[in-house]
Amino acid sequence: MWLDLQDVARYFGTRKAVDGLSLRLERGSIGCLLGPSGCGKTTALRCIAGFEPVTAGSISAHGRILADADRFVPPELRRIGMVFQDYALFPHLNAADNVAFGLHRLSASDRVRRATQMLEAVGLADYHTHYPHQLSGGQQQRVALARALAPEPELILLDEPFSSLDVELRERLSIEVREILKSLNATALLVTHDQQEAFAMADAIGVMKDGRLEQWDTPYELYHRPATRFVADFVGQGVFLGGQVIEHGAVQTEVGVMRIDGNGAWKAGDRVDLLLRPDDVIHDDASTLRAEVCQRAFRGAEFLYTLRMSGGARLLSLVPSHHNHQIGEMIGIRIEPDHVVAFARDE
Repeated sequence: MWLDLQDVARYFGTRKAVDGLSLRLERGSIGCLLGPSGCGKTTALRCIAGFEPVTAGSISAHGRILADADRFVPPELRRIGMVFQDYALFPHLNAADNVAFGLHRLSASDRVRRATQMLEAVGLADYHTHYPHQLSGGQQQRVALARALAPEPELILLDEPFSSLDVELRERLSIEVREILKSLNATALLVTHDQQEAFAMADAIGVMKDGRLEQWDTPYELYHRPATRFVADFVGQGVFLGGQVIEHGAVQTEVGVMRIDGNGAWKAGDRVDLLLRPDDVIHDDASTLRAEVCQRAFRGAEFLYTLRMSGGARLLSLVPSHHNHQIGEMIGIRIEPDHVVAFARDE
């Protein structure tokens, strides 16, 4: 196991910034801690980097204990590379010198060779002599990544690496950075509040709330099989449809009887909320199940419709944009979910 956290806690007085965090990350994998501001994800990253001591628990990397109740390896000895939110490039150094800055143990010629290799790896082979102010935000972030990778660390940490970039560049760069890390077989952990960024980059994602890890899983499982109501609400779009359990695995709802995945020991009579994603609700003119369009958001190739059933339930549906329905119009729908997860009714 390349990175292993066991019951890690970090308290500030009585406030539990991180509370019992456990996760494992394989070599060559990219992990992500995802959650809203203040959930503890950046504090967890700082504990791994060695910028914060742990109050309890242990952190190990490549089988070596970095921090526990008895030991604390200082940051400079952890063999961990860090990519900061604001890039932290030296304005008076060009790209090559920024990358080579931390390679003090190498000869001058080896520093130049390593910086050249890293700039080529991140697609900036022609930018050796450019200074930070001559580079775009995306190029500066790639220089920062090259600098973190240059000393051949065992682990790369990325702290909200794309938050200062515009949406289009952020999406493109997250894919590019993933490809770079994968090509180098690097092990990495990033923190972000942006789920699209997390989905684009990570092999495994941990959703955090109030210092605790709600679920550590693949992006697919987080989206389709969220373990808690918070994860279901935080990851992706969706609505909760109320219903009542009529028998094992079956729930009566306003849109008919639905079969649920085997989460929870539900019994007949239990009132539950079912998670439905927009891609679970299919537009179908031939269907006898009708819903009223009450909101719509145009997204180019598709509309996101907010629909209201006759009994008051609301659903979301993604519909190809050539189906241009107006607010107040009744349309036919059918419900075709791959997975239906139930949660206790939120009264």
